[in-house]
Amino acid sequence: MTDVFRERGKGFEGKYRMDQDLQFKVCSRRDKLFGLWLADRFGLVGNDAEAYALEVVASNFERPGDDDLLEKVQSDIATKNVTISEKELLEKFNALLDEAHDQVTKA
Repeated sequence: MTDVFRERGKGFEGKYRMDQDLQFKVCSRRDKLFGLWLADRFGLVGNDAEAYALEVVASNFERPGDDDLLEKVQSDIATKNVTISEKELLEKFNALLDEAHDQVTKA
């Protein structure tokens, strides 16, 4: 009986690891898509757009949650003197989560 519970526990641990891995990949993809969207709004193209998107992804590793990323991009928006409302910014950020999930799960 103990072996059954041990095996069941291992199964739950494995699923948890897989779910966490998927969540990390989806959030990283969302952050990159968000960075590319912002780069386009800033007029960046090619390698500059890709580099900016990677900066956005990296900014989300500073603290748990998404506040660090959002603070960075809001600062960049102000620096670049581009008009993007907070509502539009958050709507795009949230919408890209679904797109990122679709991309990651279909890959």
